[in-house]
Amino acid sequence: MVAYKNIDGDSSITAYEIGSDFIKVKFSSGKVYQYTYQSAGSANIEHMKKLAQNGNGLNSFIMRVVKNMYVR
Repeated sequence: MVAYKNIDGDSSITAYEIGSDFIKVKFSSGKVYQYTYQSAGSANIEHMKKLAQNGNGLNSFIMRVVKNMYVR
């Protein structure tokens, strides 16, 4: 996993892993959630990948848009 930059310093996300059709997100609680094209939609996953790489906005997007759309 890659460390999440957390540019604003207010995210509970600590790391992420990007695959061709998924993103795994690790939170400060230690829990890891996997979101896939199938579970959350390809457009959402691609947007999440960009937010993760930018280190800003991912936690907010998850809470607003894809909160419970994870696979595991």
